[in-house]
Amino acid sequence: MNGYQRIRAALRGETPDTAPVMLHNFMMAAAEAGIPMSRYRRDPGAVARAFIQAVERYEYDGIVVDIDTATLAGAVGVPVLFPEDEPAICHSAMLGSLAGVRDLEPPDVGRYWGIQVWLEAVRLLKAHFRDEVYIRGNCDQCAFALAASMRGSADWMMDLMDPEKCEPAFRLLDYAADATIQFIRLMAETGAHMVSNGDSSAGPSVVSPAIYRKFALPYEKRVVEAAHALGLPYMLHVCGKTELILEDMVGSGADALELDYKTDVRRAHDILRGRATFVGNLDPTGVLAMGTPQRVEEKTLELREVFADTSRFILNAGCAIPPMTPPENIRAMIRAARKN
Repeated sequence: MNGYQRIRAALRGETPDTAPVMLHNFMMAAAEAGIPMSRYRRDPGAVARAFIQAVERYEYDGIVVDIDTATLAGAVGVPVLFPEDEPAICHSAMLGSLAGVRDLEPPDVGRYWGIQVWLEAVRLLKAHFRDEVYIRGNCDQCAFALAASMRGSADWMMDLMDPEKCEPAFRLLDYAADATIQFIRLMAETGAHMVSNGDSSAGPSVVSPAIYRKFALPYEKRVVEAAHALGLPYMLHVCGKTELILEDMVGSGADALELDYKTDVRRAHDILRGRATFVGNLDPTGVLAMGTPQRVEEKTLELREVFADTSRFILNAGCAIPPMTPPENIRAMIRAARKN
């Protein structure tokens, strides 16, 4: 099997010849290619070159095409900072109150330069690898996380606690979901094999499960349905400990859940088994970046053992891999994945 075939099998519940590996390594790939973030975020050729070199170096199965977590926010008007050698970050909110949603023009994210860089990078990678390596076109933030960026995280959390603000909160989420779905539709046109979003500010580390179920989950379902209508599998990522909402996340209809290392893998195994593919969840800093190759191999084999009775497993870090991660640790991770 090639990389594309391995990951497709894991998403379908079929049996791959070995555990597939999908690396969330955009910062490491750029650093190893000698490409500063200031260039990476604006040059689709540089993005493609970084990933091509990484796949050639480590021989892994699936690429997570990622740039930062502020591109959709920038596309809808949130002020964004662009550090020289770090991913972009939201600088401040764009809405002084939820009432400001009424004054927003309908989103048109395809006009934003950052979206076009992202899309062209995926097109270049798909043209290069075709169906040899699996291409996951990440589409930045899901609706709840994007709404938090637009309103400002602290004010957004306060808004959600006020019953009188439910209606305008839902209007903002409708707007954010429209923007996210626009990105997914554009990504589908690139030939990406699957799409994904992060909705990290919707997790239990930030809001209660009740808030998640009321304000985040319905929009995650809407986004999943949009991806499926385009014929693409969908992966959802939420940071932190997610055990309290795992059943709900599976209920979103996502084909795969990419989970943080803080999530109990045995609990995740039991909830996802036969229903969705587990993706993750090695500690990107404590194990991959700071551990020894022996430690990386040990933790990888432990994770494989938990999921030994299911084919719905894709090995990855629990979140983005730091740029200073030692190459020998990535090789140890992949070596352990290939053991039969």
